[in-house]
Amino acid sequence: MIKNIELNLLPEQCFDENITLETVKKKTGWDSIQGIRILKKSLDARKKPIFFRHVIDVYINENKTPEAFNFDFKTVANAPSVAIIGAGPAGLFAALKLIELGVKPIIFERGKNVRERRRDLASITRNNTVNPESNYCFGEGGAGTYSDGKLYTRSTKRGDVNRILQLLVKHGADSKILYEAHPHIGTNKLPHIITAIRETILHFGGEIHFQSKLTDLEIKNNAINAIVINENERIEFNRIILATGHSARDIYELLYKKNIAIEAKPFALGVRIEHPQKLIDSIQYKCETRGDYLPPASYSIVNQSMGHGVFSFCMCPGGIIAPAATAPGEVVVNGWSPSKRNNEFANSGLVVSIHPENYKQFEKYGELAALRLQQMVEQNCFAATQGLQAPAQRVADFIAKKYSTSLPECSYLPGIQSHLLDDVLPKFVAASLRDALSVFGKKLKGYVTNEAVMVATESRTSSPVRIPRDKETFAHPQIKGLYPCAEGAGYAGGIVSAAIDGENCATAAVNFFR
Repeated sequence: MIKNIELNLLPEQCFDENITLETVKKKTGWDSIQGIRILKKSLDARKKPIFFRHVIDVYINENKTPEAFNFDFKTVANAPSVAIIGAGPAGLFAALKLIELGVKPIIFERGKNVRERRRDLASITRNNTVNPESNYCFGEGGAGTYSDGKLYTRSTKRGDVNRILQLLVKHGADSKILYEAHPHIGTNKLPHIITAIRETILHFGGEIHFQSKLTDLEIKNNAINAIVINENERIEFNRIILATGHSARDIYELLYKKNIAIEAKPFALGVRIEHPQKLIDSIQYKCETRGDYLPPASYSIVNQSMGHGVFSFCMCPGGIIAPAATAPGEVVVNGWSPSKRNNEFANSGLVVSIHPENYKQFEKYGELAALRLQQMVEQNCFAATQGLQAPAQRVADFIAKKYSTSLPECSYLPGIQSHLLDDVLPKFVAASLRDALSVFGKKLKGYVTNEAVMVATESRTSSPVRIPRDKETFAHPQIKGLYPCAEGAGYAGGIVSAAIDGENCATAAVNFFR
């Protein structure tokens, strides 16, 4: 017999599943409990005592059966093929779905595989050099490989979130992601999972070509006819899933040049804000010391300020600020955490929504107007420091419009330089941040402090360009056989939503030609 129960458990009662089992036995008084399966787990820290809400299946007089993940992968080496441009989450999960549907995926990735990519990441920090084809955004796994590994999404209507999580567990992720309210893998574990997914694709007959950059599309009778790789290799395809990510600006430039419809799209831009993790713990848990059984605290904040939404983005407890530039002459920052979230700092994007009127000064660039604003700010930051060091300012100093004569220790390894952020950010962005911080400081007592530092610029929150597609067929309305996909096309935000969109595009690409 299996009974389903809901329980509130103290942190020390649920940090280990064996202890949780013993606690369930004591709380229920049931005899012959053979095992439990946690279905949902979420932290409630609104008041003391802090506890975790659980939904649990209890196995009574019945052995707990292992969870079975059944994926019908087929051998597709000699099957019809679909080209996938980009080996990020969208491209990889599109490939897995194609294999299940009996179609051969052929992935073209401009960057390197996980192992070789690491050298270029190290060079960013050690030598202040950015390889425009291999960096934190480009390469096997895309930006997701070296991201925080957050897996929660609001896009449940678009597809089966649990299926995506099961695929990740099958390829090495901890099974806890199946029930945690805010599942997280960690950047230290993601490369191994990405490698395992690659091995599955190759094992069943798919192909993956690294250092293979899409440089042209051949269009015939308003349909995809061929692709050009690395400017000289022409390969005929009639179906292409374009999963290039939101930092592949050359793809937008290519589509614009070929008069293939794209659209300027609002996005968000701002800074990374970093606090000591102990400070965030004390604010959120209302205690001096977090203790051994509570996770490093996170936060989520939002406010309407001066006509703009200002909100936290990709909050990384126990994380670091990472250099995410994809070309020389720009400074871009992002954040991630390892699986244990055990670094001493907490960082988050703190960004301002960008409206069409904000990039009106770039209207001569047509559909690339929002992208040009994004580029301008990133180049402003590079010009301020004359390198990959990032402009920075203490939080209280920023509010007071005061130059920071010194800066606190910061996790951003290329380093930070003291600058007035008003000099590198658009005026409306700085003003909106300043207004919102006054509100956030009241909501989170201690948040506005000179112990915290703001680092510019967090600008790759989402794509500043949308590639249109039909809602039913997922195909570009102008070009038959072209399937704009996920973050780079403006239809996803994060690993899970990108993976779902990749699966949807794969299904559409197969169904459309049946």
